[in-house]
Amino acid sequence: MKVVFDIRSRMLVAALLPVTLVALVMAVVLLRGRAVDIAEAHDQRARALIRQMAAASEFGLFSANSASLQAIVGGAIRQPDVRAVQIVDARGQVLASSGGFDFGTMPNLGADEALLSEMKPNSDVLVQPVRATQVNIDDLFERSPTEPQREAAPLGHVVMVFSRDSVSQRARDMLWLGLLVTMGGVVLGGWLALRLARSVNQPVLRMATMIERIGQGELFVRGPVLASDPMSQVQRGLNEMAARLESSRRELSQRIAAATFELREKKEEAEAATQAKSRFLAAASHDLRQPLHALGMFVARLSQLPMDEQTRQLVGSLEASVLAMQNLLDALLDVSRLEAESVKIRVRPMAVSELFDQLRETLSATATAKGLRLRVRPSATWILSDPSLLHRVLLNLVGNAIRYTDVGTVLLACRPWGDGRLARIEVWDSGIGIAPEHQAEVFKEFFQVGNPQRNREQGLGLGLNIVQRTTRLLGHRLHLRSELGCGTRFTIEVPVVAPSDHRLAPPVPAPAMVGEQFDGLKVLVVEDDALASEGLGSLLQSWGCQTRQVDGLAAALELVASGWQPAVIVSDFRLRDAEHGVETVRRLRLAIGSPVPACLMSGDTSPELIHLSHQAGLTLLFKPVRPAKLRSLLRKLVAPGPRDASPGEGRV
Repeated sequence: MKVVFDIRSRMLVAALLPVTLVALVMAVVLLRGRAVDIAEAHDQRARALIRQMAAASEFGLFSANSASLQAIVGGAIRQPDVRAVQIVDARGQVLASSGGFDFGTMPNLGADEALLSEMKPNSDVLVQPVRATQVNIDDLFERSPTEPQREAAPLGHVVMVFSRDSVSQRARDMLWLGLLVTMGGVVLGGWLALRLARSVNQPVLRMATMIERIGQGELFVRGPVLASDPMSQVQRGLNEMAARLESSRRELSQRIAAATFELREKKEEAEAATQAKSRFLAAASHDLRQPLHALGMFVARLSQLPMDEQTRQLVGSLEASVLAMQNLLDALLDVSRLEAESVKIRVRPMAVSELFDQLRETLSATATAKGLRLRVRPSATWILSDPSLLHRVLLNLVGNAIRYTDVGTVLLACRPWGDGRLARIEVWDSGIGIAPEHQAEVFKEFFQVGNPQRNREQGLGLGLNIVQRTTRLLGHRLHLRSELGCGTRFTIEVPVVAPSDHRLAPPVPAPAMVGEQFDGLKVLVVEDDALASEGLGSLLQSWGCQTRQVDGLAAALELVASGWQPAVIVSDFRLRDAEHGVETVRRLRLAIGSPVPACLMSGDTSPELIHLSHQAGLTLLFKPVRPAKLRSLLRKLVAPGPRDASPGEGRV
């Protein structure tokens, strides 16, 4: 509808604009010409009247007959537009006067006619000299025929004030008449334009309504095709278009319905396949972690037994293979947890110097063994981050720098950045560098430059991916700058805070004699997998612990009821008969009557399991568990004073 009204208004403008312009031009031209004619006629009448008065006043001035002159003035004052009349003699003495003369000064009485319009507003002051009539006498002997006659001096003057009010009034009347004529022409032109446009507007309005309904989805609508309609061809084409659209929509709806049904089937198949894949991967991961966990326990126990050199080398190779598998599973676990965003972030102020000291203590021996110099630049900066996650990120970056540097130095430094609200933690190395075309690829999973044979001594290709995911989770910006043969620099931007009293927990050094710390420690192992239970029990016994292994809650409660009180409970999360470790620990603590220190182990890495463990306040270790991690956790659990075991964490 809006489009139709817009067309109608444009047609009216197109019709009225030329009519209005023509009417205005004609009115201006005619009125201007008529006004000039009226003004000229007014001037001519005024001049004729004053000349007549001058001729009639000649004898009165000659004879100084004031009565005669006053009669002439009285007759003139009765003429239209005459406001005042005076007759003066040659000396300027007023002989006859009528009307009001309110001049400040008498007009200049010269020998010629004069029109003084500026002396009185909206009036003309005319001055006409009165001269004696010259009588020619034929005298051949007194004057030559070619000698010009001398003009006699004026006998006096006639002064008349002639009003222009009638001229102004007639001009106004003509202006109003012209406006009325113009408006009449415009109205007539508009009426004609409306009559002319109606035959076009009605079909356009009808088609606009039809198009609007088609736009709303009413494709069945059709418009009448009239023989008298000037736009009948357009209406016919619009009807055909609507019919084709309706047919196309019907066909498209059928195709969409078929495609939707097929897509639903494919989606259901994909969901079923995904669920099957997830179940398979979960089962495969759990089933793979269980024997690998047991294998790690057995290898750790085996390495403590006396053996000859050849056997020791064989056990070392076996331990390295188990460690490589554990590293791969740990890296995959980190990637899956970061991708699922199940990692808990604990951001707090921390001193960069303490973080750097831990890294130096951990990696300096590795760098020295490779013949490299590890430089850690001191820094008094305090930053805001998660100490555990940032430590793992820097441990990965510095470890990579040492791994891929053969000669030179690895530098760890912290520099202020920007306006002081940020700091840059930088890891420099003088290693082989990364080519520009590979700098975006190195952050992808399992991508390694120059390691097509997948040599595990060069890493797994997951470290930088974990670094990128972790820094993104922390909200820190990560930058890479590298050139082939010139080394690499990784930069992490972290926010700066004011110093505080928070301190990082120093790493607990491994005791020199493990047995002395755990001698006689009663540990209850709840594990339904026989190999894992046997391997864990054997390892704990080698550390001096007194262990009991049970396969479920019933056996554990029976053991406690018999009088054996454990000091630590180590339970698998998923047990037989739908039992799980959280409930097992809770029931055992109730039976014992005290909150016995406990931890959980599991080959399942789902976020739900982590959440349940966190809610229960229990530390969760993912299988395969490294003996060093288990030993460190036991040390924390049996240490005197309050325990800070970071409940719910999957890495200790």
